[in-house]
Amino acid sequence: MAATSSRVFFLALSLLAYFPFCSCHCSSVSNKNAEGGMMKGMFVFGSSLVDNGNNNFLPNSLARADYLPYGIDFPLGPSGRFTNGRNVIDLLGGHLKLPSLIPAFADPKTRGSKIVHGVNFASGASGILDDTGSLAGHVINLNQQIRNFEEITLLELETQLGCRSPQSLPNYLFVVGTGGNDYSFNYFLRSSNQNVNLKIFTANLTATLSRQLKKLHSLGARKFVVMSVNPLGCSPVVRMNRPTHNGCVQNMNRAAHLFNSHLKSLVDVIRAEMPGSSLVFVNSYKIIRDIIKNPISKGFKDSSTSCCEVASISEGGNGILCKRGGEVCANRSSHVFFDGLHPTEAVNIQIAAKAYVSSLKTEVYPTNIAQMTKSKI
Repeated sequence: MAATSSRVFFLALSLLAYFPFCSCHCSSVSNKNAEGGMMKGMFVFGSSLVDNGNNNFLPNSLARADYLPYGIDFPLGPSGRFTNGRNVIDLLGGHLKLPSLIPAFADPKTRGSKIVHGVNFASGASGILDDTGSLAGHVINLNQQIRNFEEITLLELETQLGCRSPQSLPNYLFVVGTGGNDYSFNYFLRSSNQNVNLKIFTANLTATLSRQLKKLHSLGARKFVVMSVNPLGCSPVVRMNRPTHNGCVQNMNRAAHLFNSHLKSLVDVIRAEMPGSSLVFVNSYKIIRDIIKNPISKGFKDSSTSCCEVASISEGGNGILCKRGGEVCANRSSHVFFDGLHPTEAVNIQIAAKAYVSSLKTEVYPTNIAQMTKSKI
């Protein structure tokens, strides 16, 4: 009798230890959110184009957008988003019918129930390579972003949802938008890269990103969106001091185009190496380049200058970021660029919309996000 009681006691303990993470509780983690969208949430990795404000909380970071005129059209005002209003992540969240904005990982308030619909780990000025962004002071490189997800957020998410990541993470979208800074603030700036062939640099960069995507897959990620590098040579900061052809600096655009070609090919190759995965390549390069080539037909008037007053180097700026409290154009929706590098909300709206529903394989490959999120894994 005593032996039987002991077995029952230890069985009960075992069930209690297992129960919080058993698959039966994952029935609450459906592939629909409370608003009827097809995904539970979104985890975001990358640079300033997708950063929701992580650099606000980093000491000694020079890549910050937590002041006006940034956020002039954003409901919460300056938030660390490098644009006048919503960025691509905010807009994709709207298409996915997520119930709230994706919070920044570095914000101390991003804990507990606030992480249930995803977390944004992106950091302005960061890159795929660990040393990219060092010129901007303290930033969070992509490897560290992934470690933050694995070592902190993932454990807390399992506790919040009551199930392990292999059951929950297939219901989340993993967005990765990075790579441009590895060229702008690494390859083209560092003298140590002068003897490195661009093709070799790009092949190594793509191989590094491939390993990082596989790491996320090993943690349970299944649905990925990878963003192309934008046309680097068309940004105001680049065009300002370099000779252009058709309005853009061609060697910068060639580098971006080369990376994007590798990234698109990677989508096909890596799927076979990541069982159960789906990937979408969003060609924001083409979307923005098409706007710049024919701005009027796309609803824009200015495709070459910054909407905000950019602080020059002599003023303590870097030619990229808006001057704190500086002048800003009246009609933001007619400008392609808000500052010296980053697009306006109007451009982000077009990128997000095309990423979600475009049927053109030159814009999204092999399908769009709406189709991918409907697919069964």
